Amino acid sequence: MKDIILKAENISKQYRLGQVGTGTLSHDLNRWWCQLRGKEDPYLKIGDTNDRSTKGESDYVWALQDINFEVERGEVLGIIGKNGAGKSTLLKILSKVTAPTTGSIKSRGRIASLLEVGTGFNGEMTGRENIFLNGAILGMTKREIASKLDEIIAFSGCERYIDTPVKRYSSGMTVRLAFAVAAFLEPEILVIDEVLAVGDAEFQKKAIGKMQDISRGEGRTVLFVSHNMAAVKSLCTRGMVLEHGKVKFDGAIDEAVSYYLSGESEVMNKKVFDEDYNNEVFQLNEISLRSKGQTYEESLSENLPIELHTKLQLRSEQSDRYHVTYHLYNEMGEAMFSFSNFQTTNLKTGDNNLICTIPASFFQPGQYFLSLFIIEDKRQAIFVEKNIISFTVVDGERELGVYMGKEPGYIKPQFEWKNLLKG
Repeated sequence: MKDIILKAENISKQYRLGQVGTGTLSHDLNRWWCQLRGKEDPYLKIGDTNDRSTKGESDYVWALQDINFEVERGEVLGIIGKNGAGKSTLLKILSKVTAPTTGSIKSRGRIASLLEVGTGFNGEMTGRENIFLNGAILGMTKREIASKLDEIIAFSGCERYIDTPVKRYSSGMTVRLAFAVAAFLEPEILVIDEVLAVGDAEFQKKAIGKMQDISRGEGRTVLFVSHNMAAVKSLCTRGMVLEHGKVKFDGAIDEAVSYYLSGESEVMNKKVFDEDYNNEVFQLNEISLRSKGQTYEESLSENLPIELHTKLQLRSEQSDRYHVTYHLYNEMGEAMFSFSNFQTTNLKTGDNNLICTIPASFFQPGQYFLSLFIIEDKRQAIFVEKNIISFTVVDGERELGVYMGKEPGYIKPQFEWKNLLKG
């Protein structure tokens, strides 16, 4: 039986653009009159989708719309999405900082929130006094807080300044102390919104380790928002992707990160280029990937060779001066390696269709990105396009009984092995 500790039912949040509060006096009177008559709020029927990149036609916008999910005790839920997708608004509703326009939140136990740098801190009070203040807000007694005081101060690394007013702390020190308070005062649900990005690398590593201890060792629940996909994948067990205020994906964290990084449109293994990729030296026409013997519309399988086709027209008569180089990146944006046609096959004046064959079982399943460089005279890039195409490698068919998990890393090259002592 599931042990549900947090449940969101039909959560929506509507804002009126350019206004503080619900809007004009006439709108508030209209709402009040409808409530007296037992009718629905008329402004819930209007409003644009939460898309920050478009102008829209209504003064009202849905920051969140029809959000439903459950979180089990001990689960670590990563909430990911682009800026303006509604992540922070959702966490503020879950933390009861603001109320939803429609829907309800049901939770069991104390919720500690770390939503912004210095949330819940009084700048005039010392770090020590703020620890007691935050504990009191969480409903803890003075004795309970005092029993955790030394651990909180030691973890934060702010011992020298603990009796200094918080307004004199740097943003990094403030985050260190705020996180230590939230983590050690033992809430049943810990809500964290991107604040770890302010801390230094050492603190981020320590904070993620502490959150892992909280969830796995102590069975408490963590809701974590971050744009750092490496941190999300290392910490979270499940991911929820928000897009324009709506849930677009909810599932295993690896799949959620891949869905988010692939963007809003379906990942295609073929890209045709227009006149913008045209100059006096070359015209780039097409880049495509396909499993050997298949079309680019079919999925790229891990157990088949992958062919990378680069079609371009070279206008220079000195074709030996030019070559093509690709840089490969994994789904975390980390550079893996570069490869080139230099010293293997030459470009020729006129049309070219370069084919680079990647061996079978070279890539682990996952999403990858290619950046293209066209190099002149072995040293100067005359064309650079980052992330010019992305592709996804899927699991190959495996026989029953074969290990079905994901091996570590992103590539799995097949090296040559020999046994010099033959039986």
